[in-house]
Parts: sequence; C-alpha cells; structure tokens
Amino acid sequence: MSTDRLAGDTPPEQEAAPGTADAQTPAAAAAPGGNTEAAAAAAAPSGEAAAPGETVASDDGTTAPGDGPAEAARKDGPAEAAPGDATAAAAPGNATAAEDGRTPPQDAARPGEDAVASGPETAAPGSEAAAPGSEARTAPAGAARDTAASGSAQATAAALAAAVRAVESGERSAASFFNAPRPAKPAAPAGRPAQGAPSPGSPAPQDRPAGPAPEPARQQPAPEAGSPARPPVVDGDATGPAAGAAAPTGPAAAPGPAPYAPGAEGVRQVLAAGGAPEALADRAAEVLGERAAEALREDPWQLLAVPGVRPEQADGFARALLGPACGPGDERRAQALVGWLLEQAAVAGHSALEASALRAALAQRAVPDPDDALQTAIADGAVLVFQDAIEEPGRPRPVTEEDGEEAQPVRILLGLDRFAMAEESVADGLARLLNTFEAAAGPEDHPADGPASDEDATGEDATGEAAPAPAPAPAADEERPAAETDTTPAADTDNGTEAGTEAGAEAIRPSGHADGTTNDTAARPVRPSAAEWEAAAAAAPSPSAAELIRAAAHSGLVAHTGAEAARAEPAALLAAARSLGLRAFGATHTENGRRRLATDLTECAPGDPAIGTAAVTVSALLSGQQGPGRDADGALALDLLVVLDAPQLDLETAALLVESLPDGTRLVLSGDPGVLWSAGPGRLFADLLAARFCPQVASRTPDFGPIGELVSGIGIGELSQVEAPGKEVVIVPVRDAKEAVHRTVQLVADSVPRALGVPADRTQVITVGHGGAAGTRALNAALKERLNPGPGRFGGFDPGDRVAYAPAPGRTVPGTVTGADAAGLRLDCDGAAVVVPREQVGAGAVRHGWALTAHQAAGMRWPAAVVVLPGDAAGGLTRAWVYTAFSRGERHLSVVQGVDQALPRAVAEVPVKERTTRLRTLLQQSVQTTQEPSTAD
Repeated sequence: MSTDRLAGDTPPEQEAAPGTADAQTPAAAAAPGGNTEAAAAAAAPSGEAAAPGETVASDDGTTAPGDGPAEAARKDGPAEAAPGDATAAAAPGNATAAEDGRTPPQDAARPGEDAVASGPETAAPGSEAAAPGSEARTAPAGAARDTAASGSAQATAAALAAAVRAVESGERSAASFFNAPRPAKPAAPAGRPAQGAPSPGSPAPQDRPAGPAPEPARQQPAPEAGSPARPPVVDGDATGPAAGAAAPTGPAAAPGPAPYAPGAEGVRQVLAAGGAPEALADRAAEVLGERAAEALREDPWQLLAVPGVRPEQADGFARALLGPACGPGDERRAQALVGWLLEQAAVAGHSALEASALRAALAQRAVPDPDDALQTAIADGAVLVFQDAIEEPGRPRPVTEEDGEEAQPVRILLGLDRFAMAEESVADGLARLLNTFEAAAGPEDHPADGPASDEDATGEDATGEAAPAPAPAPAADEERPAAETDTTPAADTDNGTEAGTEAGAEAIRPSGHADGTTNDTAARPVRPSAAEWEAAAAAAPSPSAAELIRAAAHSGLVAHTGAEAARAEPAALLAAARSLGLRAFGATHTENGRRRLATDLTECAPGDPAIGTAAVTVSALLSGQQGPGRDADGALALDLLVVLDAPQLDLETAALLVESLPDGTRLVLSGDPGVLWSAGPGRLFADLLAARFCPQVASRTPDFGPIGELVSGIGIGELSQVEAPGKEVVIVPVRDAKEAVHRTVQLVADSVPRALGVPADRTQVITVGHGGAAGTRALNAALKERLNPGPGRFGGFDPGDRVAYAPAPGRTVPGTVTGADAAGLRLDCDGAAVVVPREQVGAGAVRHGWALTAHQAAGMRWPAAVVVLPGDAAGGLTRAWVYTAFSRGERHLSVVQGVDQALPRAVAEVPVKERTTRLRTLLQQSVQTTQEPSTAD
C-alpha cells in the first residue's frame, strides 16, 4: 500500500486539532432531559431522526431514533446503546418496525369486555413462581381494592424477580418456570382510562362467558425450546369484565375533552395540547388508526409508536396532558417502553432479546418494577416468550431417559410476534423445500417414467460430509406460518428497476414471464437426469462451479459461500440449469448487483441472447416487475432460484421469498459471510451456515489484485500491507475530522480522476455513520458544494445532485436528480425514471448520495471507493464493517485514515456486532426432530 499522495495532491491547510469540539464519539447518545433539540428531533423525518444532540449515527441502514436496550446495563446514564450496536442508526427512509399500524401493546381490556386471566403459560421473565395448587386470585371489591392491588404488586414483584433469576442462574429448570401459575392481577380502579386491544397478529384475548367464581389456573405443559409461550384462555367462570386486568401503578388520567376531529386533524389538536410538534400528526394517525386522537389522550405514551419519537419526548408530552397524574411508574408508560425497546432492538438487528437485557433497559428508563412490566406485557400478548438452548462447547448434549431428564441450559428470550412468525416461517419454508425436493433421475429413472426417489444420490453434502437429515415437512392439514405481507407498507413502485419487498396483491396474481411467455402450470416439470447434471458439472468453468452444480442436483437447499470472484459460480449454475430446460433465475440485493450478475451470465452462455433476463433483484422478483411471474397458485413460476447477497436478506423479506417458492424448487443461498448482515432484524445466512441445515459449498476461487489480497486478509483478521504498484490501494493519514473531509473532497474531485481516470460520479465515498463531523451529512454537504453547488430549490436538491433513495427500509437505490414538479422529485436511477412524491422527500426517503454508509453500500461496487475513518468513528468499527467498506472498490481504494491503531485492532479483535436471533435454534430442532425416530430404532 502506498501512503504517498496521488499525482497532483496538494497538502491541506492546518485544520482543527484533534480533541476539539468537532471531534465526537460515535457511540455517544443523548441523555434525556435538558435537551433543547427534543422537539426538533421528534419532528425530524424518520430517515434523518437521531437522538437529540446526536453524534455519529450507527451504520445499520435503518432509522434508529435512539439507542436500544442491550448496552443499557453497562452504562451509567439513563440513555442506553442499541443491543450489539455501539451507535445509533439513521438510514434513509427506514422507519422503525412500529410503522406496521399495530395498536401499542400496553393496552389492556376495555370496560365491558372480557379480559384474559393470566395462566401458567404466561409466566416469563418477571413472573412469579407460585406454589403447586395455588389458586388464581381475583381483586377484592369496594374501597379495599386499591390496598389489595398494592400488596399484590409488591408480592408479585418479589416472587417474579426470584423466579427469573433462579432460571437464569440454573437453580431452577426452565420447565418449572413456565409451569408456575400466575395469579390474576387485581382489577383496575374505575378512574383508570379504558385501554385498547393487543396488536394485530399477537395472541389475542379470547372471549368467554362469565361464571360465578374463579377456579385455580390449570397447569399447562412447559413449552418446548424455541416455542412461544402465549397467553392462555382461562375458564369461562371469571367474574366481571375486569378479571385479570392490570393493577394501576399511577393516578388515573383526567377525563378528556369532547370527541376530537377524525384523522390527522384530531391528532393535531392533541399534539398541540401536549406541546408536541404538529408535524407528527400524519404519521401518528397512520400508525394509531382512526381513533388516534382519543388513543393519545387516554395514553400519551402511545406516541412512542410513531417513528422518530424518543421516551424523553413522550414523557414530556404525557406530563403536558396528564399533569400531576403522570409519573414514571405509570403502567401505560412501562408497557409502551417494553414495545419501544424491542422495536429498537429490531433496528439493531435483533429478532428477540434476553430477559435480563430487557429488564435492565427498563430499569435504566426509570421503570420502578421491570419484572411486573414484563409480566404484564406477556399476559397481554404484546410480547412472546421463548426458550433458547445454550450450546456449551465441549459439553455433551443431554440425554433424555424414561426415568428422568437432564436439564439443558437455556436462556429466556422475549420478542415481538411478527419477528417470531417471520423466523418460524423461514425455518418451516426451508424444511419444506428439503422435504419436497425430488432428486435427479438416475439412468433407470427417466423423467417421463415418474417421480424420482427422495433420497440423495450420494447421501453426502458437497463437502463430502454426511448431509443432515431433512426437516419434517408440515402435514397436509397443518397450516404453515404465512409471510406477513399485510403488516408492512407497500413500497414505492415508481422505481423501474427495483420494487418494494412487500409485493401485495399484484405480487400474488397469476402472471406471465418477464420475457412475454406465459406460465404453463399444466406442463410436466422438467427433471434432468443425474447424467445430464454430471455432464453440466463436467463442463463448468471452474472446480468450485462444478461442485456447486453437483450439490444443486442432489439437494433442494444449498448454501454457497465466496467473495466477489466467486459470484461467477452461481452464474455458471444458472447457465447450466437453463441449458437443461429448468426455469432458473438469480436474484440480487441491488440493481448494481443485478447488472454484474447479468454480465457474468452473458460470459457463461454467450450464445443465449435472453440469458440476461435471468438476473433480477429480490424486490422486483417479489413484486412481479422482473422474473418469471407467478403461477395460478400465486407461487413463483420457477424451478431453481439462486439468491446472491444472501447476508443482506432480512427476516421478513426472507419469509416472503421462501413462502413464494413452490414445493420442489431448488433454492441456493449464496453470499460472502464476511460482509455486514442485513439492515433489518436477523442474520439468516449466518444462522443457516451455523446450523449446518443443508449442504454447503465453499468457493476456492480467490479475489485477485491488491484490493482482493487486502480484503482476503481482513476476512481472517489480518490487516497487512499489500504491494500496489498501480496505486490500487492508497492510505491517506489525517489528524482530525475536518481534515478528513478536506482530503476526501480533494480525492474525489481531483486526485482520483486525474491519476486513475475514474470520474467523480463513479467514485463512492463510504463512512461509518450519518452524523458527526465526518459523517455522510457533513461529507455530502462538502461534496455538493464542490461538485454541484446550488440553492437546493427542490426540497434541498438541485438537478445533477447524486442521491440515495430508500423506497423501503433496508434498501438504497443510487440515483441522480433530473428535476422536480408537482408530482415530486424526479430521479434517474440506473437508467430508470423514478418519481419520489414530495411527502417521501420531506420524510427523508431521499438523501444526498456522494457519501454512503457501509450498510447502504452493501451489495454494490464502484470503479473507485474512498473510505473515510475519522478519529471519532473508532467505536463503530468491526471486522465486518472494514471488510464490507474496503471491498466496494473494483479498481481503486483510498483510505482516509484517522483512527490510527483502532483500525487493525478492530480487524483483529472485533469480528462483528452480535445479534440475538432464534433461527439457528429452529433449524437445529428441525434436524433433531427428524433424526429422533432413527435414533430410537
């Protein structure tokens, strides 16, 4: 590597010294209270929103209004960092998961409705360990009710804390934890405002007739590891509508004014009364529904469901509306915080949280009784409980015997229902593909002679090891969890190259192929013989490509790993499969990746003029804009699907994709395991590899050149110098963030174009986060001033500006502004004309795009990349981040280095920011369930 300046570089002037006020730590978070930016931050667009007083927002490609819970226990102040993430997130157009329109989970039963008395299955972190035979209690009537409620709450809290800690320490088994009955909570006093129902998709309270007197709660079997503990249905003899309702922890709210105007207008009235920005009205009405105004008046903390609102801002809003009736111990506040913390955890990539982490985060937010808050959330169905087995290296798996059972260490996880359903849907769908796969026909089994055997022709995976037994397919009458297509907003479909992940009704209608041909669902599926597959493998361009073709011939699910050069192997598989008559398509994360795949396909099959149409994007495939369309059953009309950039698949997108594949489809998930995981929750590709659920093919094709050599070393934890005679890799030392901005502009505008011939519009700047003195905002402002100065007359943009458009959370589409009119901002995105409505522009769906974060840049490559590492970004660096950022340049990489030894330390010691997920456990359970009968024999 060269530390010399490129030809023509001029030394920068002496700028602000390190350690000045401009240098900020990316991990810093705004502490609640005393913040003059609170109202402005609440009104900020979701794509731009960060904690008041933000520094460097974390590079996760998502909108993170603030920090999440996992780091809470390790901090002294009331603010906490997102679990597994040292920085706050702020990616364009990326709304928090609360945008699904659900009613916040803190609502309990309204007067006049039957409430659900808590049963043993609702026991969770924070639940008490009731003695066997204990009976469910009902609240006393009359004036003694408040006293009884207070005493019950104290006893519950003590028993809850003891039970949870006993399970987590190993003193008690998880089964006894889940079997312990939970007494019904006292009824709320009459002055308590009515509250709404649990969120859609969560276990809902069930109606039951009233009875004369309560009976003891029935014991239920403990849920299996990984399965949710859902609120039970109690006997139909609970008395009164308040049975099982939560006890109050704060004074009753004052009665609200006369009914408000419907929709956003009524919300504006409530927001104005509480001193909140009226700009939140439209989003609040969208999230909370038609009665949003009444809901906010009754429970001001429901404002936390609106993207961009932080707890301290919701607290101020509640104080303005409730006055003396508002306090940190209000149960409505606690329940809103439980949901908010889990949403923030999802922003940081977690599909669930450990009970201890969530309890600590609630305590940091001044919730006086975190255990009781968790218990109530579980009883209301807002949160699901799971057991996740803890794998201890070197410890044999416990053996179950008839006369006893050895307890296996488990951790208690809490999660939101939609992420739980997405993970279970993915696990079930992958198992279905394995179980419905028909192996390649042998010489004695011609495709026309009938179905082939379900057994693998070799019984081994592509690595030579015994392939795991396929997971059991759901029974014909068993309903599989469906992809949650109706819980996420439809993405903008003006983009001609990429459509939203949420396909909607248009995505499931029967349709024809993108090339104009129609789907023939009545035609007999093509089944190449084993000899034909072997001939295709023998003709493969590389040994690794041949290995991948053989693996796909004998398994319905294959995992393929490799770096950039290895992308030619899935292309060879697609070309071979299409030559055998299969409907084969390759899907990428971005349009940039689709074009690169199309080039590889053309090289593999130069004689096929239509081979380029086999390359699609995941979003366009699901929406029907690209690919084969759907058959009469609504499934994708294909035989083989290769998904490149598999690490970028988030849970909900993966669930929708897998559920869209018909039985018997071959699915190949291919990607580089060294890059950053998806912007959304989950780590699907990493969990699939760790579970060893299917055959795995590891490419042996290396990336050549100085950049490939450098990135390959980073992948194994080594940051070494490489020879770069053509200035393929250049290191530019800087002293502080201000100098980093100066040198970055110089490199993009002057040095790289002059020395290497790469124009400024083909050079991409990548940095750690959006905020800070050298984040994307500061860099884009400086680059616009130099490369395309203008007044920003179209919502801050001018024709010629490079932009990053986020049509859906976790997706970034680069483009250039061409103009604006009444319809919105007009962009040219990779040759496709896109119109972004002005409402989306105002909400932050479009940012300037000369500089991106590494998460935004994942799945794309440019001729030249400039990676900016200011000193205040050291806390946000990991090996995966460095690997992803450094591998975005094809011909040239410049590193503006201001973190000194923090860079090699991150590469060697901080592989990745961990995420808490359940998919690996679910996949392993599928394999174990299948193997149990053979073990018993």
